[in-house]
Amino acid sequence: MKGKRKDGPPRVGCTIPSVLAQLQVGAPVWIDDGVIGARVTARTEDGVLLEIEQAPPDGKKIRTDKGLNFPDTDLEVAPLTAKDREDLAFVVRHADMIGYSFVPSAADVELLQDDLARPLPADRAVPALVLKIETRRAVRHLPEIIVQAASYLPTAVMIARGDLAVEVGYERLTEIQEEILWLCEAAHVPVIWATQVLERLAQEGVPSRAEMSDVALADYAECVMLNKGPYIVEAVRLLDDVLLRMQAHQHKKSPQLRALRSWQELFSDAAQPL
Repeated sequence: MKGKRKDGPPRVGCTIPSVLAQLQVGAPVWIDDGVIGARVTARTEDGVLLEIEQAPPDGKKIRTDKGLNFPDTDLEVAPLTAKDREDLAFVVRHADMIGYSFVPSAADVELLQDDLARPLPADRAVPALVLKIETRRAVRHLPEIIVQAASYLPTAVMIARGDLAVEVGYERLTEIQEEILWLCEAAHVPVIWATQVLERLAQEGVPSRAEMSDVALADYAECVMLNKGPYIVEAVRLLDDVLLRMQAHQHKKSPQLRALRSWQELFSDAAQPL
């Protein structure tokens, strides 16, 4: 997204303009990983008019390339662009894994698999898939997505908790990420625990208490992703130490693996359509 100001209200552009045409009056819009909350109040010739409903007390400047989330809108946007398909010819010859962002359905996984079915050099295997689960729609269709992907290629799931928290609501994230872990365990699909793990430590050199609790939960995943920062080496060392200590406790615990109630509640008939 890019911001600019002319006469009248500030204007914010979207890198995929077709998204704006799909928004309806009343739809929520979240900006910059949920830092700013807005709602569509009117449709215009070149977009929509937003009313800001939530922002930091001292305000927040919207900078270039910040994300937009539309949790209650079932966007019809192709996850694979023409540029993506051009790049795949290079990727399959040099990469071991392909990260698939904002994958919405099994049908879109199949499209990627069709593009990967091109001849490869004898010394190259087809890259594995990392499915980034970032939206309500992806969570709703995760069982079919896993079946489609893992039936043909080595597959992992990344719980991309930044966008996912905005999409499902922060109050539901803990339950939903837990149930995604259960589902992937049942399907024998490894999970990558991602987004803002030990971010304060990596950036400032000192972890918060909340970060330490978050790292303990990461022990249930097969992989943890850390973001870059001047203290990234210290973050890796602490992560390794905490996870080794937590593994000594996990054998004493037995998850109940109850029915996926949060999943059912989130996607019940009363919930917003996906």
